[in-house]
Amino acid sequence: MDGRTAARIVAIMLAAVALTAALVSLIREEERPAVRALPEAQAPADPLRQDLRRCQGLGNAALEDDTCRAAWAKSRDRFLGREPAKAAAPNIPDASASAVEGR
Repeated sequence: MDGRTAARIVAIMLAAVALTAALVSLIREEERPAVRALPEAQAPADPLRQDLRRCQGLGNAALEDDTCRAAWAKSRDRFLGREPAKAAAPNIPDASASAVEGR
């Protein structure tokens, strides 16, 4: 028997052992621990979120809805991290004042 034939026989035997091990692991049933379902944590209801969802469902009609406008303002204030009382209109200079300064 030459070296090539011996190498082929060893390779075939290793493949057979690997195939047998794979089949045994597939067939053998293992005891798996029972999976327990964890109770879902209920987040407290956020009225602002509910208003925003309602406004989302209204579509373009929400643009005219005062409740939606108030909800959007609260959401914007929350996002920007400012208090609702501090939310004021930006200070826009009067057009006549800028005309006087430009002279």
